[in-house]
Amino acid sequence: MDRDEFLAFALRNPVNVSIIDELARLALPDAWLVSGCLVQTVWNVLTGRAVDHGIADYDVFYFDPDTSWEAEDAVIRELQARLGHLGAKIEIRNQARVHLWYSAKHGLPYPPLSSSTDGIDRFLTQNTQVGVRRACDSHDVYAPHGFDDIAKLIARPNPGPNFSAASYDTKAARWKALWPELTVIAAE
Repeated sequence: MDRDEFLAFALRNPVNVSIIDELARLALPDAWLVSGCLVQTVWNVLTGRAVDHGIADYDVFYFDPDTSWEAEDAVIRELQARLGHLGAKIEIRNQARVHLWYSAKHGLPYPPLSSSTDGIDRFLTQNTQVGVRRACDSHDVYAPHGFDDIAKLIARPNPGPNFSAASYDTKAARWKALWPELTVIAAE
């Protein structure tokens, strides 16, 4: 699978398209639709399921140096107002402020980030390290590990400073139940 095929499959989900288009209209800094909603849409296309099968939520990352809760909350409310008609759970997070709350919530270190793609790089699994955003009349796609694991339905851990084997195992078990074709690489 190459970038263009991945993008074509991911954009078959109209919710993905709507979110990406709205992010471009809103012009949030360094904004991306990321992770599972993209990968799982591709898995659904590859396995002949409904494009939204198994998608729990749609994750949006942006990077704004204003790390106040009030600023992030205003963005969350604005996007929810603009996208509420989709009926999808949309999680919006300013990556500039994740280090302020992550350790308290998850008990793991989380050094500050310098961009949204830094946040994508820290995902629990390599196959979900993807992001898409509008770029003029086309799209930017960020996928540091490429698309092979996505195309082959492989879940692979992404060991790093905030990796949790227990969280990985929970996530992989959920995915395996929804996509039995999935191959899960065990965390070491």
